[in-house]
Amino acid sequence: MKVAVFLSEELPDIGGGHTFNSEIFHSILKLETESNHTFVVCGWSEKTPSAVLLSKNIQYLSISAKLQERREYKFSAIQTAVLQKLRHPRSRFKIEQWHSKFLLNTLVKNGIDIIWHLRPDCITMELPYITTVWDLQHRMQPYFPEVSIKGEWNTREQAYATMLKRASFIITGTEAGKMEVERLYQVPEERIRVIPFPTPRFTLSTTLDDDQQIFQKYNLPQNYLFYPAQFWSHKNHAGLLLAVKWLKDKYNLIFPVVFTGSDKGNKEYIRKMADELELSKQVHFLGFVSQEDLTALYRNAFALTFVTFFGPDNLPPLEAFALECPVIASKVSGAQEQLGNAALLVDPKEPEQIALAIKSLWDDTVLRQTLVERGLIRASKWTGKDYVKGVFSLLDEFAAIRRCWSRTNSILLG
Repeated sequence: MKVAVFLSEELPDIGGGHTFNSEIFHSILKLETESNHTFVVCGWSEKTPSAVLLSKNIQYLSISAKLQERREYKFSAIQTAVLQKLRHPRSRFKIEQWHSKFLLNTLVKNGIDIIWHLRPDCITMELPYITTVWDLQHRMQPYFPEVSIKGEWNTREQAYATMLKRASFIITGTEAGKMEVERLYQVPEERIRVIPFPTPRFTLSTTLDDDQQIFQKYNLPQNYLFYPAQFWSHKNHAGLLLAVKWLKDKYNLIFPVVFTGSDKGNKEYIRKMADELELSKQVHFLGFVSQEDLTALYRNAFALTFVTFFGPDNLPPLEAFALECPVIASKVSGAQEQLGNAALLVDPKEPEQIALAIKSLWDDTVLRQTLVERGLIRASKWTGKDYVKGVFSLLDEFAAIRRCWSRTNSILLG
């Protein structure tokens, strides 16, 4: 089959989404010769990405319409709408989105059999496609503003309600995620496949440089708690601050906290909360940091405190595992399955429980080292190559279905 792989336009400061897409895309470039299928990388840029140029076998297809093509498709859409209104005067005058027709025609003309979306979206549903689900938290926890306000809940729901039901395959990282898709959207379980999140390769190939520079660069103290997360409310920075305050008041344990990540509207609230709790001297806001600095921050942290409310799949614990950083993580849906016995799991609603997990690592150096060793084992279990090979198997399976009709049977809209 001829498989279209869509490149994401996400920037590095998007966070986990960018890391995941980058990991899978580079694994495709390395492994495409092991597949029975032909891959076409699709993107909005007219210029072929440098990574694709390094491959002799992968074609790049720009799906950016030129000015003349835009005019032709817009005119065609208006013409169709006018004719429809003349034939059915009582019908609503509706102009179809021209770019959807252009995209479908471009893919069909280039012989695409199936589309593989690396992120949870779908450019067109007229061709068979594989999509990914990272979470369905707008349904599970609709009260968080980032999944509910400014029309976000409706946007997500409308997209998922159709996209998931029409997908050839849906990929999720855990059985917990599979159950959520099946239960919330009534998708047959045989079309939902579990392929675990891979450990990002940048954490598996780092060298042990002199990390002391990271302390000097950001003026950091030793034994800090590390939380790399964008400032969304569901990341629960507030819960970690309350835990640190509890340790300080009850046991006189002073743990510095290092936050990295882009501001999504909640950073100022967390900064004010740190001031009100009299923790401002302990809390360090570093903003978005480079991948090089990120690895050094993991390696030198006392622990990763990943106390998010969202699951079922998260990348930072896997990154921490690979970089020998012990992990305290939220006991959310999918966490036990994804992290196993390599992390201490806590209730993110209970700051005292978070605090006691931190204290247990402080009191028990054997426990801390045990978590580090278990984490290294877990980190090496699933890589980007494993993930891509799993999708290759799905493509092989679908090929037996796709051979039942010719490419010329696909209807060109235009």
